[in-house]
Amino acid sequence: MSKILIIQERKITTEDIKFIKELMDSNPTWLRTRLSRELCALWDWRNAKGQLKDMACLALLKKLEKHGFLTLPLSQQWGRKGNEKKVINYIPHLKSSITSALDNVLPLQIKPVEGKDELSLLKCFFDQYHYLGWSGTVGENMKYMVWDYKQNPLACLLFGAAAWACSNRDQFIGWDARTRKTNIHLITNNTRFLILPWVKVRYLASHILSQIIRRISKDWYDKYGHPVYLLETFVEARRFQGISYQASNWVYVGKTQGRGRNDRHHNSSRVPIKDIYLYPLAGNFREVLMKNE
Repeated sequence: MSKILIIQERKITTEDIKFIKELMDSNPTWLRTRLSRELCALWDWRNAKGQLKDMACLALLKKLEKHGFLTLPLSQQWGRKGNEKKVINYIPHLKSSITSALDNVLPLQIKPVEGKDELSLLKCFFDQYHYLGWSGTVGENMKYMVWDYKQNPLACLLFGAAAWACSNRDQFIGWDARTRKTNIHLITNNTRFLILPWVKVRYLASHILSQIIRRISKDWYDKYGHPVYLLETFVEARRFQGISYQASNWVYVGKTQGRGRNDRHHNSSRVPIKDIYLYPLAGNFREVLMKNE
């Protein structure tokens, strides 16, 4: 068996690709989500907690298609024309102004999103009010909803896969390419942070971040069987100043070079320059992230 690719930290051989094609041919009614789930089970591909890595498997399949090795079935998120994204359902919600001092909304309730109803509400909020909208998640991630003591929604956050390569971050940690590849799953990227537009509470954003910092590593362990040791975020400088991250002691390490997360070969379209902020979650974060085992 000859190795041809390493995708999502997994070796893919010509025999693997042949097997995937045979699986698709034998099950022509499967959409790609079902295909990834069944393939993941057949491979027994699991995370540290024993959960099937079906989202990583789906990402692997998409990359195989991108490289021309196979053609995937339709996605549930696309129409027959292939250019119409699935509409995010609008969830009715109150928009009454919440304007007060921080003390008046405490104690906050910060909850990982678990149920279907909460997930639908979070998707709606990002779709309606975040400038990047909602584009889904791939791989390990944590979603949070933030409520005041009266159960009014105030904010939502999304943490997902870290940027594959970021020279300023990698220098801060001490990573070379090999060590980064081994340990990149131990850091996470705050890809979305939304204070709902009718909420005007001074210092709320930095307070939320400080609370997330205290709990996210345990939440990650509970969900995926391993902690995270470093947070990162990329703030679009022409839109935001990053004040809430600065106020909660995130470390500014420089600016991006205007390339996307998966641009390993410097050939994708340019993206806006962003300020890079990091937050170590443990005193020994470098020691852990530098292990090459």
